[in-house]
Amino acid sequence: MPQDPHTPVSSDPAAGLLPADGQPVFQQPGTGAGGEPAPGSSTGTEPVEGYRLPEPPEGDDVFGGLVPDIGEASFGPPTGPETVHGPDDRVQITNTCVYPWRVHCFLEITAADGSGWLGTGWFIGPHTIATAGHVVFIKNSGVPGRDGWVRSIRVWPGRNGGTVCYGPVVSTSFRSVTGWTGSGDQNYDYGAIILPTDLGARTGWFGFGVWSDADLLQVTGNIAGYPADKPYATLWYDARRIDSVGPRKVYYDIDTFGGQSGSSVYRIIGNDRYGVAVHAYGGARVNSGTRITTPVHNNFVAWKA
Repeated sequence: MPQDPHTPVSSDPAAGLLPADGQPVFQQPGTGAGGEPAPGSSTGTEPVEGYRLPEPPEGDDVFGGLVPDIGEASFGPPTGPETVHGPDDRVQITNTCVYPWRVHCFLEITAADGSGWLGTGWFIGPHTIATAGHVVFIKNSGVPGRDGWVRSIRVWPGRNGGTVCYGPVVSTSFRSVTGWTGSGDQNYDYGAIILPTDLGARTGWFGFGVWSDADLLQVTGNIAGYPADKPYATLWYDARRIDSVGPRKVYYDIDTFGGQSGSSVYRIIGNDRYGVAVHAYGGARVNSGTRITTPVHNNFVAWKA
């Protein structure tokens, strides 16, 4: 029988892994120590001063210098995993030490060959950060000694350039699935970083869940991450209504750039934030993320336990 591509795998052979089956359980967010859930706007976006939801387009160390997006390690330059379409609508977030912004993490990644890369992740529990599979496991780089589990990731929650809110915390324990680590299939490009501490109890985390096609097509998607085309380790935000959905992907015309691989694509319900996809790729008209389906949901639940 062929192996399920959602079969979980770990950089730590001793880690216990639960099978990706069963029915989803809705996962609630947590605001962390001293957190107050800021209300979303009537448009489903974050209440960022000066930000307006863009109108739909008509018709539709090693880290001391210039560090590339982790997507280049697996896909090569020019990166293009994330794309700005037309005018750049992103706005910088500077109050990153408060919830929900401190849930987003700036990642400094050291690959197996010692090379340095950048990415983004987001807390889904006290010691677990969701991200793209290609952030934690490099595929098809063509560079000897580079492919496979990365050596380590330095995690900076809510970093704003030289302003450090928490951390850094270094992790060497990672998760993904065989659909990515074995096949390099972009439909299964998701993973997780397991921290050696419960820092997420202080920062808070986002919920996540599984929604129907019809529901997602009514949702405003939000993305915050750490793009490589902006000043080093600064957090940028944009939002727009979900454009389309597929069985394993969500598509949106939200501006992003290399370095934002692994960002949460999230919706706001009342005062709560819930991930619906993990941002990973770009395109000529829309960008896309790995959709949180039932197997993805179940793996996230197991990895945050």
